Amino acid sequence: MKAPRDVPTPLLESLKSLGLTKYEALVYIGLLRTVGATATEVHEISGVPRASVYPVLDRLVQKELVSVSHTTPKRFDAVAPDQGVENLMRRIESDAESAREALDVFYREKELEGPGGHELVWTIYGEENIRTRLAEMFRSAERSVELLATEDLIRQKVLPLLDPVPDSVPVEIVTDRWAGERPSRFHLHILPLATLCKTPILAEKLLPYDRSGVFLVDDTRALLWMEGADGQPSALYSESAGLALFVRRHIATVMEWAKAAVQ
Repeated sequence: MKAPRDVPTPLLESLKSLGLTKYEALVYIGLLRTVGATATEVHEISGVPRASVYPVLDRLVQKELVSVSHTTPKRFDAVAPDQGVENLMRRIESDAESAREALDVFYREKELEGPGGHELVWTIYGEENIRTRLAEMFRSAERSVELLATEDLIRQKVLPLLDPVPDSVPVEIVTDRWAGERPSRFHLHILPLATLCKTPILAEKLLPYDRSGVFLVDDTRALLWMEGADGQPSALYSESAGLALFVRRHIATVMEWAKAAVQ
């Protein structure tokens, strides 16, 4: 019978992330090193306290990591690592799906209650989080979608997110330039936005036209995408009437000034 030995901490942490306790991980690893161990032998090879061995073995059997014989005394054997990890992953995915469905009930209840009298503005950090919120906005569009952003931002980050917008919903894109074929499905407005940053009146209002933009859906949901000096984007998002009205006026004002600049 092999004596217990130190188990690398990273391995224990990995097994914990898969849903095992420290004792469960030690017992499973101990059983991988031997064949058909009794509960007493499991205690000896794993270092887990004798009183904890049976409860731990029961849980490992339930998690499909350990098989048990019908002999007296009972003997326990570890499932091969490939199958064991697959069993753990299946349990995690099942638990995650159950949790998602349960949490979604609470989220939908909040949507039904509505925002009430709050004028909430949310800050979103990270490109993937911003793109996820934009995708949700576009998918839910019923009346209109408006974009005011640089070509780089639209082409590289936003354009694929517009695919789910229903054909019946008009999409207005205002940008500084457009190289190549224009998307036939959308209404594209090419205006000299960059020159407006030099206009004192608008300089304080306009976002820096590098990789920034404003997005408005159904005149009710607004998002302002801003890229910081470190290149990491953040955004302001709100369903408040105040911010939506600000963005609506902002887009209209920029278009008026841009059109005037080319005359």
